Amino acid sequence: MSSLKGGGYVIVFRHGATDDSQKDVYPLKFDDMSAQRQLSENGRAMARDLGAALAKLGVPVGEVYTSRLNRAVETGKLIGRKDVAAVDELTDSGAGSSSAMANPDGKNAKVGRAVRDLVNVAPKAGVNNLAVTHKTNVADAFGKEFADIREGEALVYKTSASGPAVLVTRGAGKRVDRAGRQLDLVSLQGNFGPPTGL
Repeated sequence: MSSLKGGGYVIVFRHGATDDSQKDVYPLKFDDMSAQRQLSENGRAMARDLGAALAKLGVPVGEVYTSRLNRAVETGKLIGRKDVAAVDELTDSGAGSSSAMANPDGKNAKVGRAVRDLVNVAPKAGVNNLAVTHKTNVADAFGKEFADIREGEALVYKTSASGPAVLVTRGAGKRVDRAGRQLDLVSLQGNFGPPTGL
């Protein structure tokens, strides 16, 4: 965690937990909340708690980029505790298709490159940037081996002026219940293992 306190990382999140009873309606309508799957109360609570944990631990947040879908925008606002910039690069490359989400193939090279380009940009000095996106975009950018990314899970990348960002850890925020159980909000504070280049 002390590494994140110094800035220079980009943390890529899949949006928080959603309400499975809701479905995206294609073509996607970004201003119509009734035509999008939304965060569940658990998803909102996890994102809010993760934002509070990052702030309490002194992890500085710079820019927060999100998909244009509300579940990602809301996740970004709750974790980052600030306004977000919704960008096309992070918007669901599966276009809301349940089959694309069920089996992301990581073959959308254009989206993959755009996401990697965003991750490769170093944050301003002393802060970390956040990017909130979808399972399909993660698979497109980082490979099919990341197609199992769960809602609320994060990939932490260290940026570098001398080359592409490298993956240093993967982890998930978990919801803390009212009894204080499951306090694993910042499991991305785990050991930063061997880096993997983009």
